[in-house]
Amino acid sequence: MATPEKTIVVLGGSYGGISAAHNILKHTIPHLPKKESCQVVMISAASQAMCRPGCPRALISDDLLDQSRFFVDIPQQFEQYPKGSFRFIQGTAVTLDHQDRTITYRGDGSQTDEKISFCALVIATGTSTPSPLFSFNKDEEALRASWSAFRQALPTARSIVVAGGGPTGVETAGELGEYLNGRAWFFSSKLENPKVSITLVTADKKVLPLLRPSLADKAEGMLARVGVNVIKNARVKSVSPRGSGSEAAVPASKTTVTLDNGEKLEADIYIPAFGVTYNTSFAAEELLIKDGRIDTNPSTLRVDKAGPRIYAVGDVTSAARPAVHNILAQIPVLSANLKRDLLTDAGVTGTAVPSKDREFKEDTKETQLVPIGQSKGVGAFSGFAVPSFMVWLIKGRDYWLWTTGNLWSGKQWSKEG
Repeated sequence: MATPEKTIVVLGGSYGGISAAHNILKHTIPHLPKKESCQVVMISAASQAMCRPGCPRALISDDLLDQSRFFVDIPQQFEQYPKGSFRFIQGTAVTLDHQDRTITYRGDGSQTDEKISFCALVIATGTSTPSPLFSFNKDEEALRASWSAFRQALPTARSIVVAGGGPTGVETAGELGEYLNGRAWFFSSKLENPKVSITLVTADKKVLPLLRPSLADKAEGMLARVGVNVIKNARVKSVSPRGSGSEAAVPASKTTVTLDNGEKLEADIYIPAFGVTYNTSFAAEELLIKDGRIDTNPSTLRVDKAGPRIYAVGDVTSAARPAVHNILAQIPVLSANLKRDLLTDAGVTGTAVPSKDREFKEDTKETQLVPIGQSKGVGAFSGFAVPSFMVWLIKGRDYWLWTTGNLWSGKQWSKEG
């Protein structure tokens, strides 16, 4: 393939980035004039994608989830497309110049920066977590190294503190509780004398703040049955040694956790499972909202302040709260509006160009499924409570692995939607 005349850069190689790239290759580029001269370039810090929601279980042992499906090679997922239509770069975005329409990136292992010009840009860089156990904060090798260190410390741990009452914290505490302590008998409300003391700390008045109180209470009861004690209305004020549980420290080491109520907890392992950092350090401050997300038009998914044909999807966008179902709903909207913009830019007129934008609307109904251990869970879908068995069936048995094959391969996006 000759030098592409139109380069569409996708930043990020997880749910949003991979889905966007497939959809653009299947449903946007084929409609463009000179489609043979169009190329999608994906820049991702990791060469693999993973089923990130499954980390609370996968971090314990490779035996608990099918590793051949948990991790996939990104370039292999795009070998199906015409030669030259897709290019993968393992690297990290350094600077977005939205006026000159260039991305400066640093390749994996490189000490120098390179620059690429784009006709269109999709930002899908997602988030990093305080703990290196839950995301590709660097790449797949760093994640596996953090898991290895954690697993080495697990057999001798007698006290674990998990900070964060959202799904990640609750799921992690539940998985560790059942794996290390087992589960109380059917008629018991709590597990007496657990082998490992596991404490979950939440700043909220209940765990799982996005769910109704009755479901939160149910979740707390399930945690008690695997030996997890919950402390509510308390924030972690400090940890000693400083940085324990974070990227800067060994993921599993003895820690003193001081809460803002004055209580101190001694932990053989401390896991911060609250908050995220949005991966937007490459973007100008004028393109961000206060929490660090990309300031995105909530209907069209365009980054209006950045100029034409720049979009954002996934956890990094301000268009919706972070959730996989919101990401999947954004992709057809992105693809349709990108196609409309590129056709207009190419001078195409008439019925070939959609007369109006496709609009995204965030699903704000109560929707969240939270496994607690390997056989229980709580949750709601579209405002309706979901029985524990269904939470296990849909998510808890393999943390969505049953869905990711079609998503990574692009089969999920066979139809334009």
